Amino acid sequence: MPGSPSPRPQRSPSGQHAAELAAGRARAPRAALVLLAAGEGRRVGHDTNKVLLPLSGRRVFTWAVRWATSLPQIDHVVLVIREGDQRTVQATLARELPGQAVTVVTGGSSRHESEWKALCSLRPLIEAGQTDVVVIHDAARPLASAALFHDVIEAADRFGGALPVTDQPALTRIQAGSPPVQERTVAVQTPQAFRAEPLLAAYTSAEAEGFVGTDTASCVERYTDLPVRCVGGDARNVKITFPEDLFLAERLLAKAHWDLSADATLGLLDVRRRRPPAGEGR
Repeated sequence: MPGSPSPRPQRSPSGQHAAELAAGRARAPRAALVLLAAGEGRRVGHDTNKVLLPLSGRRVFTWAVRWATSLPQIDHVVLVIREGDQRTVQATLARELPGQAVTVVTGGSSRHESEWKALCSLRPLIEAGQTDVVVIHDAARPLASAALFHDVIEAADRFGGALPVTDQPALTRIQAGSPPVQERTVAVQTPQAFRAEPLLAAYTSAEAEGFVGTDTASCVERYTDLPVRCVGGDARNVKITFPEDLFLAERLLAKAHWDLSADATLGLLDVRRRRPPAGEGR
């Protein structure tokens, strides 16, 4: 519903989480993964949902689940799909991720609505204090490594929110002879992670007001005071948008020996990853 935004409530960690922070983060954060897979494949040249296309012997969306769930922090997975994909998705989960518990939710007409439906499915866990961090990831990014998931979870638990970014070439003004833009320019990737309780509260407020955010961070910034930090992204973390992206992703997977799990990537980070200076925010 249109109108001025309601006053922001006072933000503070839950009693349990505050005690853990005061004790010096005695345990690793418990995280839930929300995988957004309700898109289409028209720009890839297919009528099929692009995350259901084959990539090195598996469907695109299952790669990210495989890497993320190699981390002990991630103990719940919510897969948001589009109407009509249920049968294919369930068959794929049984074949490619046997034994992995996945909650399947039908998405909405927008990214924001799909995220809201996923958060509603996680509400009991969040309100019971069983989920500290929610990680939102685009299923069309199959090469997000376990190390990248780890980085955003740790930063979100410590600061409030985290976005992975990679540096982009300097922009140039259109007018002839104008100097290049001097500000640092970055491209934002997923996974993006946020503390669970404020994230749920933000989307609950957005639902009450009829606000639809362009991405997760826009809703968090509107309804919370959480600082959102940038962490170093990964050049391999490509998004499947065009046909050639599937070929590139397959080559990158092969170069990584088809293993971007925690065992392969934590403690042995690729030197090509670019990290902003410590403490840099968004």
